[in-house]
Amino acid sequence: MGLFDLFRKKRELTDDELKWNKMWDLWADGKTASPYSELMTYQSEVNNGGHDQYFLNVGNTGSIGNEMTMLEKLLPARLYSNLTDAYRAYQALEENEDDEKAAETLEKCDDFFYENEEEINQILEKHSSQISL
Repeated sequence: MGLFDLFRKKRELTDDELKWNKMWDLWADGKTASPYSELMTYQSEVNNGGHDQYFLNVGNTGSIGNEMTMLEKLLPARLYSNLTDAYRAYQALEENEDDEKAAETLEKCDDFFYENEEEINQILEKHSSQISL
């Protein structure tokens, strides 16, 4: 087998990887139970555009209050506190889009999320490990 063949050879996914993929497929199909559905939405939206995108999209499709209540059940206290700080900054920007302090706070909340995202992944990995294949 040549070097090119080694690169082309597909590696089979582990059961954990298959469960992780299935968890996201279930979420995409709207078949994930609370509060994991909300956590996955939170992670996905923040990764696609920061907290402001998360609040904007959830506000357009559902209740931010309900989402945050569900997230409080899963997020460690410091990550939940970051979420509430981000929401206050988002609200301030909704009232005054030129509020530089709020914009800076929202950016810091995004940075904190990204720096600590592994904690969210660990919560989701634990959840995905319980999924049947």
